Amino acid sequence: MYYEEEFVEEVRQRNDIVDVISSYVNLKRGGSNYVGLCPFHNEKTPSFSVSPGKQMYYCFGCGAGGNVYTFLMEYENLTFVETLEQLAERAGMELPAKSDSAGDKRRRDMRDAILEVNKLAANYYFAKLKSERGQAGYDYLIKREIKPEIIVRFGLGFSDKNSGELYRFMKAKGYSDEVLKETGLFTYDERRGAYDKFWNRVMFPILDRNNRVIAFGGRVMGDAKPKYLNSPETLVFDKSRNLYGLNFLHGKQDKGIIICEGYMDVIALHQAGFTNAVASLGTAFTSQHCSLLKRYTDLVYLCYDSDGAGVKAAMRAIPMLKEAGLRIRVIDMRPHKDPDEFIKGLSAEEFQNRIDKAKNSFFYEVDVIKEDYDMNDPESKTRFMNEVAKKCLTFDNEIERNNYMEAFSREYGIRVEDFRKLTAYHSAQMAGIDYERRKQERRQKGTDRPAEDGIAKSQGIFLTWLSNDPALFEKTKDIITAGDFVDEPYHQVAEMMYEQYKENGRVEPAVIISKFQSREEQSLVAGLFNKEIREINRDAEQKKAVNEVVKNIKKYSLDYKSRHVTDLAELQGLIEEKKKLQKLQIML
Repeated sequence: MYYEEEFVEEVRQRNDIVDVISSYVNLKRGGSNYVGLCPFHNEKTPSFSVSPGKQMYYCFGCGAGGNVYTFLMEYENLTFVETLEQLAERAGMELPAKSDSAGDKRRRDMRDAILEVNKLAANYYFAKLKSERGQAGYDYLIKREIKPEIIVRFGLGFSDKNSGELYRFMKAKGYSDEVLKETGLFTYDERRGAYDKFWNRVMFPILDRNNRVIAFGGRVMGDAKPKYLNSPETLVFDKSRNLYGLNFLHGKQDKGIIICEGYMDVIALHQAGFTNAVASLGTAFTSQHCSLLKRYTDLVYLCYDSDGAGVKAAMRAIPMLKEAGLRIRVIDMRPHKDPDEFIKGLSAEEFQNRIDKAKNSFFYEVDVIKEDYDMNDPESKTRFMNEVAKKCLTFDNEIERNNYMEAFSREYGIRVEDFRKLTAYHSAQMAGIDYERRKQERRQKGTDRPAEDGIAKSQGIFLTWLSNDPALFEKTKDIITAGDFVDEPYHQVAEMMYEQYKENGRVEPAVIISKFQSREEQSLVAGLFNKEIREINRDAEQKKAVNEVVKNIKKYSLDYKSRHVTDLAELQGLIEEKKKLQKLQIML
């Protein structure tokens, strides 16, 4: 699909990047830019910067960067055309007549078709549950004490024992095998042909934030394996970017979000009034799930099963949630295994009581660690103390670390001074190991780094300076030009910058980023405009820094040209330029 370049640029200009990103990320003013926690990787300290002047973003932690188009494409997993149309709608702009490229049209049409089939399938399964042939599924849900209105609210359904019914239904609706293969609802076998992936199962439609059916989960009737079967990933479904029950979350969740293990746990909690419960979708908890939760809250309650597998899952999730900057509490389900059993065995009121008394994640981890030690044996108890001391070192904030050390010391009846010494000892040990590891890595890599690394840094720094201070174009025009940036992508970016300055007297990084096609290229180019540069406060230091950078770039350019020149007179000219470069001083 193709839109004219002028329209693409107008859409970008009418969607301020700070306004767009702030609807996804909590941004705070930091100097001339806005900063926040990067949505593309987990971090505790904000390294994600959004520039209203340059209309671009960049993360100094993971290197993600680009303009407003890049952000939405990456964040929402959209194509460029889908992003453009969404931003045009946001700005109240009417889409012009458009022509479709074959690839874009095919992908968009396939996504739309998958969503259509999913919606039809959800209605089909729901109707089947209420039919005579779905009685087994309905009886199962009633036996699990799921109320009729909750069945409707979650759109629960049933897949027939006949494993070809849905396939025949979809074929009768006119859908091709090309589309049906992409939905993940059907299996294609050379011997059996096409048949339904889900059969004889209670069906759980999975909806995205826009209430579109993107996938399904199915619970088998009887003891067949696997007990739960989930849709594979498709063009519309990414397990790591979705959570079951997410469609019921609207706005900031001030009471926090409860994270469960399965569909029935979420449904049981919603039925009991805890409508802030979600679950991961047939996959281990991921850092992307953490980023997703961060959009809605800063507090999560882990409500995993109380058995060994549930404990392990909680211990894996806690570090990821911490890294995302989320506060964590762990709900004690004992003596019951999961939320569904708990509410049936006790009550919703008692579950709320468990929420109120939920354990801080640090002390939950300490309790889990303690299970491996005999607290009546001095040697074993000492090893336990050592393990907890190491755990305290995971707190980057010194005040927070001290608070936990004091709380642990009180809980276990030891002098806080002694425990601080133990923690300091392990800190020194770990620092020594880390130092040796880094030294070994440097030794393995060698100390000789290619000269291009330094030149690349110089070129990037100067491009950043030019974008921040267009006056440098005039001050350096007799010394350096776009042609002196000989490496890519510096050369290509420099040519566009010098052309922009010539035509408009300014640089527009967001426009330049749009010229690059892939997200990787856009992030790379965004990084060129966001080189980490130390503050230069004195005029003398600034002049010296600019002179050094310009000389480095020019010298590298002259060396490069000297190696490739074939004309003797031209070579002589380059040699003369090198001599003049030694005495060069830029007047700032």
